[in-house]
Formats: sequence, C-alpha cells, structure tokens
Amino acid sequence: MANQSRRDFMRNSLLGLAALPLGAGILSRQALAQDLPPLDPENPQAKALNYVTQASDASDHPAYADGEKCSNCMFYNADTQGCQLFPQNSVAAGGWCQSWTAA
Repeated sequence: MANQSRRDFMRNSLLGLAALPLGAGILSRQALAQDLPPLDPENPQAKALNYVTQASDASDHPAYADGEKCSNCMFYNADTQGCQLFPQNSVAAGGWCQSWTAA
C-alpha cells in the first residue's frame, strides 16, 4: 500500500473540493432540463400576469411593445423553456406576460 504524505492528501482533497461545484452544475443542468408541463393560460398566476401563448395576442395590452416575447425576456430559460416566474411550467417561446423584461 502506498504511503501518502499529508501534503499529497491535502492537495488531492482540495482538488476534489474544487471540482465539486463543476460536477454539481453539470448534474443540476441535466436534472432541470426535464420536460416541464406547459403553462396553462387559465392558471391564476398566468392570468394575473396576463400571460398569452402568442405575443401578438397581447398587442392591445398597454405594457406590450412590439418584439417582446418570452424568448427574449430575462426570466426565460431556453434550455428548459421555463420561466423564473412560473418555475413549475414551461412557457411558449413566442408568448408574453406583463412582467416581460429585456434580457
């Protein structure tokens, strides 16, 4: 059996600890990339934020501006098609809600 010095042990331990966040990031990205159920526009929170699956349907809303859609909002996650405002659901990339914020 190899006789490891304390210095080797500490170096290997620190390298292992440094690699933990990288491994956790890879694993969490895969775990979050699971299919999320689509957000129902009739959901109470979706209704409160005036969510629509087609941004053009919101053209009469005073907060809407041409070109705004979920896919270019800061809350949208392209990997999961999710939204931070609706964490349990996916949203339509071409959708819109009144919380739209430029990315």
